[in-house]
Amino acid sequence: MKTTWRSASLAASAVAVLALTTACGSESGTSSSQNVGATAPAGGIAGVGVGSGVGTGVGSGASAGATEGAGAQSAGELAISANDELGKILTDGAGKTLYRFDADTAEPPKSNCDGDCAKAWPPVSADDVNAGDGIDKSLLGEVTRTDGTKQLTVAGWPAYYYAKDAKAGDTTGQGVGNKWFALTPEGKKAKSGSSAGSSTELAGLSVRKDANLGEIVVDKNGMTVYRFLKDKAWPEPVSNCNGACLEKWPAVAPVAFGETEGIQEKGYMNFTRSDGTKQQTINCSPIYTFSGDKSPGDINGQGVGGTWYAVAPNGKLVGAPEQ
Repeated sequence: MKTTWRSASLAASAVAVLALTTACGSESGTSSSQNVGATAPAGGIAGVGVGSGVGTGVGSGASAGATEGAGAQSAGELAISANDELGKILTDGAGKTLYRFDADTAEPPKSNCDGDCAKAWPPVSADDVNAGDGIDKSLLGEVTRTDGTKQLTVAGWPAYYYAKDAKAGDTTGQGVGNKWFALTPEGKKAKSGSSAGSSTELAGLSVRKDANLGEIVVDKNGMTVYRFLKDKAWPEPVSNCNGACLEKWPAVAPVAFGETEGIQEKGYMNFTRSDGTKQQTINCSPIYTFSGDKSPGDINGQGVGGTWYAVAPNGKLVGAPEQ
């Protein structure tokens, strides 16, 4: 199966035109989406998530040595393998483990592993890659490396092999330098200690069932996420928490949509604050954590000053009075 992609110029235009109009003014569209690999009909154009940064034209299937100067290898049909220590991980058609690198970025996709690094961690070629059983093909994409070759991405993250993995099933690259991790089928980092078929890694933003508040959003450390009633979401996000307020209520930095679980896609975007930094929103509303929450599960910020409330998965305030 071969995929076709939007040109880089079209993707850039989509960012400029749709950053707010699709995220805040329509039923679909996410400025932080990592859906970079949807397959198009023959002769058509694949859907590319905003900010995907993918290159043009998936390769024709020439040998890896001929197409990838950094020693990239073709993966063939990807598969999901159950590892006793890591749970479900992504492998190539020959059973070799695929990895991701913390120094890379997923939005937009960018590899920061070149030279000697790429010899130790050969990039996975984007040529002729297929999504096997149980793998969401829309998560598969490609990124253009500095040498002009195409590398496979999973949920935006560039994929690699580890040169010291000698045979199928080896995971000797797991945790190397505390920056390299096996890929899960969702593009996340495999976590040591996971039971086969599951993962204990908490997403960048996910949903927790609180005994008092019901379903609320938490960050990757399990800390409760809040909204400020004095902020604005429409027609574009505006944070009115600055200075001392921001010290007490730290702004949540951008989290790629591929790094979330259970969060509404509509209006999921980030924006530039008045101080020039980026902040994440849910349904276009700026979100924060609370310095008074000391442990995962704390909800000490709930109702503070009658203006701060936990956030539901759809971005609405939890427990706030009717507005």
